[in-house]
Amino acid sequence: MLYPYFQIDEKIKKASEAVLRQVALRLQEIDVIIDYNQQKMMAAFQTVGVSESHFVSSTGYGYGDRGRDALDAVYALALGAEDALVRHNFVSGTHALTVALFGVLRPGDTMLSVTGMPYDTLRGVIGITGNGNGSLKEFGIGYEQVELTDQGMPDYAAIEQAIQTNQKMVYIQRSRGYSLRPSFTVEEIEKIAVLAKKKAPDCIVMVDNCYGEFVQKEEPVSRGVDLMVGSLIKNPGGGIAPTGGYIAGRKDLVESCSYRLTTPATGKEIGATLGNNRELFLGAFQAPHVTGEALKTAVFTSALMEYFGYDVTPRWDEPRADIIQTIMLKREEALIAFCQGIQKGAPIDSFVIPEPWDMPGYDCQVIMAAGAFTLGASIELSADGPLREPYAAWMQGGLNFHSGKLGAMLAAQSMLEKGMIK
Repeated sequence: MLYPYFQIDEKIKKASEAVLRQVALRLQEIDVIIDYNQQKMMAAFQTVGVSESHFVSSTGYGYGDRGRDALDAVYALALGAEDALVRHNFVSGTHALTVALFGVLRPGDTMLSVTGMPYDTLRGVIGITGNGNGSLKEFGIGYEQVELTDQGMPDYAAIEQAIQTNQKMVYIQRSRGYSLRPSFTVEEIEKIAVLAKKKAPDCIVMVDNCYGEFVQKEEPVSRGVDLMVGSLIKNPGGGIAPTGGYIAGRKDLVESCSYRLTTPATGKEIGATLGNNRELFLGAFQAPHVTGEALKTAVFTSALMEYFGYDVTPRWDEPRADIIQTIMLKREEALIAFCQGIQKGAPIDSFVIPEPWDMPGYDCQVIMAAGAFTLGASIELSADGPLREPYAAWMQGGLNFHSGKLGAMLAAQSMLEKGMIK
């Protein structure tokens, strides 16, 4: 295989060819998932009857925005939900999660996280960290959590014991985030949902679905989950949505969330789209394919780094529930070299050399590599990690497998040049 535009050592090229042969069957399996999910998305577009007229911009209050309503319907069908709330003015996944939590929880309710401590940015929303101003805690909403097992899996016995008969919410974080525990499959999430409903039939089972959309053929809301939330600059935006997020699930719960986003009684009926509809529709249509390309990139990178003697999770042949790939690089120098190589594989800012820095909220320096068309878009190839044991890099994304594979090879090349690959 030729690489006429990049200087890549023969050792890396030969390893890449060997790895491609090794993972060929796994890549074919991902293609089957892409094909299924792309058909599902096509069917959603055609069932809703999406037309060019849905791309028309609205301003002001946005009354009667047909495109906004059609986009909600497309996402609901594609995700297997009763209803969806898809908006460009969700500024992040955390914002969408916050709207959902405040939309359905009331003073005196308790949120029970059954997958351990939630991701960093949600802790301030709950009131675990920060001064509590505006948090769930300040509004009298309680929080409890059940720790994962030593293997990083849900502790079903402890979950059953922790759920009260009047439990209002059972909360699940699907993705590993910046931890080494496994991400949770739809089947594992369903098991939690069944357990929760058995103990507390009226409880709301909510999932942070970030990084997990279209990785499997089904989504959590089609397997017993009441509400799930995600960001459009991750999987479901297809690398095209410039911003935004979604909430999907039971119709009554989505309506309650819409009252929090706008106002009670108006809910989903208002909100100007300001010309964003076309990009959000196009991003949704591309999402199943782009997610599959990111999965292929993760599988290839996992096998390549394991080929060179590094521990990885998940391994290339293990089941996947999100697009995140973790590589334990053992040494600070290796982590830095890997991230600098990933940056060289970016279409944007490839000339930038990432360096560790004192990132707020961390007890050590962090290095981050990302060269994206959309700032912070995790569906585009990126990698980062804190400079501490086990010196792990969390990599995700890749808009297409060809560029993603090249990025992984350039990361290995950077490590080779620094003596981290022999």
